[in-house]
Amino acid sequence: MANTHCPLCGEENKCMVDKTEPSGCWCTIEEFPKGIFELIPEESIRKHCICQNCVTKYKEEMQKN
Repeated sequence: MANTHCPLCGEENKCMVDKTEPSGCWCTIEEFPKGIFELIPEESIRKHCICQNCVTKYKEEMQKN
């Protein structure tokens, strides 16, 4: 990914997909809810990774509703 910051919260996304991590990144095994991608600003789509904290918060909010 081109950017190291989450497009939703602005914090560091800690994505390791492009790195040479033997275990890969948390995002390769994470199940992303479809609706979360609708929150990404158009200019950030497919350029910035969502952070794990935002994915977790989104899932928690979905469970409340």
